[in-house]
Amino acid sequence: MAGSLARLPAPVGSRCSRRLPITLPRRQNRRQSCIGSRVVESWSPLDAELGHALSAAGGVDFSRAEARPVGGGCIHRAQEVRAGERRYFLKMNDAAALPMFEAEVDGLDALARCDAFRVPRPLACGMAGARAFLLLEYLDLRPLATDEDGQRFARALVQLHHDIGEHYGWARDNFIGANPQANTPRDGWAQFFIKHRLMPQLQMARAKGFGGALGRDADQLIERVPALFLEYCPRPSLLHGDLWNGNAAMDAEGRPAIFDPAVYRGDRDADLAMSELFGGFPAAFYVAYRTAWPLAEGYEQRKTLYNLYHVLNHLNLFGRGYLGQAERMIRALFFELRR
Repeated sequence: MAGSLARLPAPVGSRCSRRLPITLPRRQNRRQSCIGSRVVESWSPLDAELGHALSAAGGVDFSRAEARPVGGGCIHRAQEVRAGERRYFLKMNDAAALPMFEAEVDGLDALARCDAFRVPRPLACGMAGARAFLLLEYLDLRPLATDEDGQRFARALVQLHHDIGEHYGWARDNFIGANPQANTPRDGWAQFFIKHRLMPQLQMARAKGFGGALGRDADQLIERVPALFLEYCPRPSLLHGDLWNGNAAMDAEGRPAIFDPAVYRGDRDADLAMSELFGGFPAAFYVAYRTAWPLAEGYEQRKTLYNLYHVLNHLNLFGRGYLGQAERMIRALFFELRR
């Protein structure tokens, strides 16, 4: 049996194409995206098993397709695929990764409802033998580079964040990198963030043997987190969920693009905080966003809290290199919250 897949719409066009009290290392590209990663090999025939599975989606014949690997990530393998005059972006991994691809499809579909952003369309998701795959529309993308890019991206993000739901969370769980991200809906934001963001990452880190401030200091911090939200109740905005600069771009027509989501509904500040964590966004982006939708007092403290989640996730994904940063963030937050 060559493979099974979820049938998704066939392509319709030819072009698929407060500041941290610490200094963090620049993030490594941990996931492939549809953005122009450097091609590292020449074209070769697409693996027959994959070709058969992709063709089974209907609408496109992949029996004579060609592929070449593209770099840029460390979770999935990725290829640029061409079948006739059309190009596609193909992600692959072991069978256990299928839920990650299914969650990505769900996230991309949610983001695509915001017409201010260009979002790569998922075309097929399933199994080819023992391999899971996700086939995406290929986008010709470039990084945000100019003030105008930043301003356009900010306006689009404001529009996304104005998609307001009734609860915090999401209809399904998904992933943050390769780690699971629970999204059980809740009415209270502070409790959602504690239960479904901070606690799972702290528990994972402790299970991996990371102690220090991740022990007693973290427990004391958790007790004080609700104090940040006594007079601040954010609306449950639709969030990208992992908005670092590697998941943001401009397409060939100058339209803002986003991909590789970890969507849920929460405080919009969380997306902005993540965008600052590793840098790379033009300064004009922040000016334009705050002009269109000013941030509430206390953002700098919330920023450190929200980015602690991502630093803990990096600790759990990539190891001890992030431990010192996580410890210093916990201590800085604890010190401020007990004043």
